[in-house]
Amino acid sequence: MVLFRNIQRALRPEQIFMMSGLVVNGGNYLYNLILGRVLGPAQFADAAILITFLLVLSFVAMTFQLAVAKFTAEFEQTKLESFIQKSFKQALLVGFVLGAAIVLFSRELQQLFNTQSNYMFVIFGLAIPLYFIMSVNRGRLQGQQDFVELSTTYQSEMWSRLGITFALIFLLQMPSTIAVATGVALSFVIGLFPMKKISVKPIKVPSFTDQEAKRIRTFFILTACYECTQIICNNSDILLVKHFFESANAGLYASMALIGRVVYFVTWMFVMLLLPKVIEKRKQGLETSPVLRKYLGYIVLLSAGIVLFTFLFPSFTVTVLFGEAYLSIGPLLGWYALATALFAISNVYTYYFLSLDKYLPIVFSGVFGLTQIGLIIIFHSSLLEVVIMQVIAMAALLAAQFAYYQFTLKKGTSIAYLK
Repeated sequence: MVLFRNIQRALRPEQIFMMSGLVVNGGNYLYNLILGRVLGPAQFADAAILITFLLVLSFVAMTFQLAVAKFTAEFEQTKLESFIQKSFKQALLVGFVLGAAIVLFSRELQQLFNTQSNYMFVIFGLAIPLYFIMSVNRGRLQGQQDFVELSTTYQSEMWSRLGITFALIFLLQMPSTIAVATGVALSFVIGLFPMKKISVKPIKVPSFTDQEAKRIRTFFILTACYECTQIICNNSDILLVKHFFESANAGLYASMALIGRVVYFVTWMFVMLLLPKVIEKRKQGLETSPVLRKYLGYIVLLSAGIVLFTFLFPSFTVTVLFGEAYLSIGPLLGWYALATALFAISNVYTYYFLSLDKYLPIVFSGVFGLTQIGLIIIFHSSLLEVVIMQVIAMAALLAAQFAYYQFTLKKGTSIAYLK
């Protein structure tokens, strides 16, 4: 405890959050790696579907987290509590609707993705409302730049999921898909803490102006659209591969995706820091483009290092992480990491523009996300062809985002000084 306090005093909250992000990503990878080794490619394909559903859920709930973070940083205290309360109610409603849909259509989902059981979807669906509550809480912490408590929520969710899942598999001998679903559901409960108090009583505060209400509504809708494009770009490939290929190949592909996506999840912590920093600079009337260049530089360097390593040492990486049973996907790993890196870099531009109320980059993401799906549906004769289609789509997306950024600067309506 004394050591923790000394570390906390020595580091800035942003540094603590970055270190925590590395630990959380490492823990999530440990979780996936152990699952892959214990279950083997065929059974891991089923578990990977549930993990993919969790990633999809995180993107949908991120709409609320980002909106709450943005307006927490912008609104004065008199209006903030009312906004948080309304966001909480809306998030809970969306969570109940999505959860009920997954429970009701669990058998159809089982048939669509060729899984052994529908109960994993039922358990997962019942827990979804908790995730949305957790996201509103995290958005508030992010907007207030309370990065220490924000780190704690991610840590508690990750470690509890890891511990509960493997306790159920190894100690209780529970079927793997049920164990994974139960571990995920219980981790949502634990990840709620530390929880900022949210009042359930009506709050009497000055009402939002028409302009403020419109900005909130616009941000929610367009952010939701963007998170849908994130889902398409980040998860459609695994779902399509599970549909087009047999379980063994789908399991191999899922393992490769988990390794390759380390680029995205390692860089995500910088995106989380970017949004409140940009809004803070904007409120002060200061130039925001240096913030973009700073975090973009970090992400490019990290991405380049990971992509280079996966190209140079693919067999070593796959063998160490998943074992020799997965060795056949080694030649694809570098290309998949490259596609993910291109997406991660373009993602920085989009969130930067979102924080400044510029929404055209969302259209780019939607167009090229759908392009990726179309390319995979047409060209899927092999797993390599699926990966190359993603590289093409994500390279085009990054080119469009960079061109838009340069065009905006040259046009003279500099995003650097928006107020």
